[in-house]
Amino acid sequence: MSESGHSQPGMYGQGRRRRRRRGDRDVGPPGQNLSGPSRDRDYQPRERRDGSEDPPGPLIQKTPIILAKPPGERAKPSQNTPVSGTPVLEKPIMLMKARDDGVKPGTPTESAAQSSGPPSKIEREGQRPTQPVYQIQNRGMSASASSSALDPMVGQSKLLPPEKMKHSIKLVDDQMNWCDSAMEYLRDQTDMLVVGVIGLQGTGKSTIMSLLSANTPEEDQRSFVFRPQTQEIKERGGNQSTGIDFFITQERVIFLDTQPMLSPSILDHLINNDRKLPPEYNLPHTYVEMQSLQITAFLFTVCHVVIVVQDWFTDLNLYRFLQTAEMLKPSTPSASHDSTGSSGSDDGAEYYPHIVFLQNKARRDDFCPRNLKNMHMVVDKLMAHSHLKYKGTLSMLDCNVFPGLGQDYLTTEVNMFLLPVQENDGEDNLTKAGSGTYPLFSLLPGYRGHPAFSTMVSKLRSQILAMPRCQLSHTILTEKNWFHYAARIWDGVKKSSALSEYSRLLC
Repeated sequence: MSESGHSQPGMYGQGRRRRRRRGDRDVGPPGQNLSGPSRDRDYQPRERRDGSEDPPGPLIQKTPIILAKPPGERAKPSQNTPVSGTPVLEKPIMLMKARDDGVKPGTPTESAAQSSGPPSKIEREGQRPTQPVYQIQNRGMSASASSSALDPMVGQSKLLPPEKMKHSIKLVDDQMNWCDSAMEYLRDQTDMLVVGVIGLQGTGKSTIMSLLSANTPEEDQRSFVFRPQTQEIKERGGNQSTGIDFFITQERVIFLDTQPMLSPSILDHLINNDRKLPPEYNLPHTYVEMQSLQITAFLFTVCHVVIVVQDWFTDLNLYRFLQTAEMLKPSTPSASHDSTGSSGSDDGAEYYPHIVFLQNKARRDDFCPRNLKNMHMVVDKLMAHSHLKYKGTLSMLDCNVFPGLGQDYLTTEVNMFLLPVQENDGEDNLTKAGSGTYPLFSLLPGYRGHPAFSTMVSKLRSQILAMPRCQLSHTILTEKNWFHYAARIWDGVKKSSALSEYSRLLC
């Protein structure tokens, strides 16, 4: 060193150049930068013992250790440093909190509050999701449950529509027990329509419900959502449906298919297979009749529309059965705020569905205007004392089936619809007109007296879906609430004192 205390020129430069020529590394430990902020510090090089020239060999010296970071890394906070005391950060960390805390995430007040005091608990710091996450919760959920972190994939899965049904499932099995498998297809929304069907054995209930819900007449009946009778079952006089089947469409229409009312095949199965009857029933025919009454009374309570299917006009015992089921129908549960004096008014307190009389497999003569008028008059006389809404909500005259008839032709028009026999492709060729005299007429189909079967099914579907959706109970029900309401009604029907007293009188 010189007398002024500075190092001699070339003392370190010559040795450094020599090392570079030999390919030696002059880089210090990781994180060291000799050209950066280290020049600001006072560096005291080691003094040489003599003032002679540099030795001929390489100059060996220790590389200085610099405890400063480069300028580009000084602003970055250390994520691996443990929390000890109050951390001093150049930039505050923006923490995201739930929306229902009253403070929006990222506000200056919240960031200052988080950075000023010591943290009470360790907060996780993550990236903001690229897509918005919507949280679906019930009104009764607490704020603590809603403040938990949500997974974006979970939030998006909750917004997806429920799975589309491909076939019907059991709502009530053959042992008259309630099934909960339909709950996973229901949603928390109130815009729904519940359609049920009843009828005698072999009238075509399952086929009609399949055509109204998800199938067309051109499809194979083996792919219908409600399985119709096979040819083997028809030959032995059996029944296909047991209990109550459930199906819901994407338009949120619930269809309920039922086993045949007063079915002789079910009675034959009870007798020949020696099935044990419940202790409150002594005879098999009493048990079959009470099963039919329970199902019908249940549909009268939980459905907006009930379709009564017949394949001929008309069975007086069926109307007597409908009136009995109406009499034994469970009362509508009253609201908690209703007074006891409102129970005296049946029309205001009790709920009654819309009922539609469907004449399936109608003949050509049934579509005659004179016969149609007589049929409406007979049904109106038989249902005159019923509280069921059997008129005023469905009209064949509005479907343009009888274009020559006016709206005032049927003075007592009831909710009645006629469906012809489902024709096959081969039958059209047999009914061709003008076989030899006029070849042009041979290309035209024969006169049926009514539109085609597919056209009539389409008109019936539009009429059913346009039926009024009255309130089933004193409170507005969602689909899931309807399911719990129907389960409670079914349990009440099975334990009904009126039905048990009626079955005792039948014995």
